Amino acid sequence: MEITDHINTLAAEGHLLAAAAQEAGTGAPVPTCPDWQVRDLLRHTGRVHRWATAFVVEGHTSYHPAGEEPDLDGPQLIDWFREGHGLLVDALKTAPAGLECWTIMPAPSPLAFWARRQAHETTIHRVDAESARGGRLSPVTADHAVDGIDELLRSFHSRPRSRVRSDTPRSLRVRTTDTDAAWTVRLSPQPPQTVRDDASSEAVAVDCELSATAEELYLTLWNRLPLTAITVTGDPEPARIWSENSAI
Repeated sequence: MEITDHINTLAAEGHLLAAAAQEAGTGAPVPTCPDWQVRDLLRHTGRVHRWATAFVVEGHTSYHPAGEEPDLDGPQLIDWFREGHGLLVDALKTAPAGLECWTIMPAPSPLAFWARRQAHETTIHRVDAESARGGRLSPVTADHAVDGIDELLRSFHSRPRSRVRSDTPRSLRVRTTDTDAAWTVRLSPQPPQTVRDDASSEAVAVDCELSATAEELYLTLWNRLPLTAITVTGDPEPARIWSENSAI
């Protein structure tokens, strides 16, 4: 996806998140994050938005800690969230293509990294806010979902801190049923190794396969839907290892 696509998605998802939080109320429990109420969700996501904005605007080339979460609640907290979200969107829109700053993971450029990461950060937490509000979730486009799966599998969980590990080597395929995107994940005592499968090549045998629409897989792999929301075939153990150890 293009940087502009991520920025536009970030803008739309932040507005949806704020609207859902307002409808739910800041004291509502968040079913997808059992220890949180909506106020915790807003404080966390708003803090992350301001943290990301600082890298883009101030050009920190090494890790820079985030600020404190605000002691706000109710309408004031929602306004604070909306303000920070708007500042992030504006910062990304006006940032130079050659922006240089620190990033969490490798990317084509720092600007590409922050636009992509914050688009998915905000999408997942928008789902949290809507789960607190109740009712139908806003849709996630297939392109955005595929990109988010790719970021999760090939970037997040390739890092040494990933807890998705298996003493016995195992393999897992993640396959979308509404696009040609698929990935093969190798589990071992080391961090997972994931490759994007070539749609034209013959699939290699794996121990377990997870299949569903891109949106369903995206939300399941981020633990916002249960494994029962998708189709699990073969040995269920790799799916269990993912579900129980992949939280970020």
